[in-house]
Amino acid sequence: MNTIKLIAICAMMTGASATFSHQSSTNTHTTVVKEQKDWGIAGDAHAVNRTITLSMSDKMRFTPDHLNVKQGETIKLVVKNTGAGLHELVIGTKPELDAHAALMVKFPDMQHDEPYMAHVAPGKTSELIWTFNRPGTFDFACLIAGHYQAGMVGTIQVAASK
Repeated sequence: MNTIKLIAICAMMTGASATFSHQSSTNTHTTVVKEQKDWGIAGDAHAVNRTITLSMSDKMRFTPDHLNVKQGETIKLVVKNTGAGLHELVIGTKPELDAHAALMVKFPDMQHDEPYMAHVAPGKTSELIWTFNRPGTFDFACLIAGHYQAGMVGTIQVAASK
């Protein structure tokens, strides 16, 4: 029984390390896996309706910290790190961000590589393209250990299409 538990734990840890990869470089040009999330799905560059620039600072704030978009819009988020340390932008729901932030405190070297995340080295810029195909209020945050807890969060209001 203990052997089965050990194998299961090892499999989960291996899967987690392959799924999460903190990259401090700018956007990599790999194929994006399109997985429908509560807050939307990865977008295509040719479908971008508009571009929004977000800045991240060592004051643990995003500027702007609230975005208004319409259901069906594909937005290119240009994410600038104006600070001296690594920052990231992760889109999600509050419960998912809460859970992921708690994991980041326990495992600060956890790696990520998802289309709704942008990891930006100091002084660099990255891009994220997302289609907001579901209405509602969603969140974004920097989940680097301590940043989320310091209030590095924002909201996205997606208005229903008429």
